[in-house]
Amino acid sequence: MDKQTFFLRNEQVRRNLIEQINKLPLNDHHPLTVRITDFDRSLLQNSMFHALCGDVARQAVWMNEQRTAVQWKTLFVSGHSVATGLGAEVVPGLEGEFCNIRESTAKMGIKRMTSLIEYSTAWAVGNGVNLREVRYSGDYFGRAA
Repeated sequence: MDKQTFFLRNEQVRRNLIEQINKLPLNDHHPLTVRITDFDRSLLQNSMFHALCGDVARQAVWMNEQRTAVQWKTLFVSGHSVATGLGAEVVPGLEGEFCNIRESTAKMGIKRMTSLIEYSTAWAVGNGVNLREVRYSGDYFGRAA
């Protein structure tokens, strides 16, 4: 069976979901799994976080070096994880380097991503980074103001 996703937004979607559940086969030995979860981070949040990392990359340094937006993303996710009590794990890598085994932003829910954005924004502002104002027109693609 193919994976199906329903975004429970209105009564029509609810009816479609109920109809689909009613069609599913029942099997004591090989049951299907139905999960109801919060929506993952939004594209709006993704755009905002990447814009923030880009602003920081253009204006801040870490350990006496300019860092890329991708490197700032790693620093923010790691710092946020420690600040919110999840901790961090640094392990030896495949070539003897050290790697931070960090949380995936793609797997974050909306609340967790909001927390990461707030943490990163606070760090940036506290360290003198001038952030662009980013506005969204509902098209899910951020546009710099």
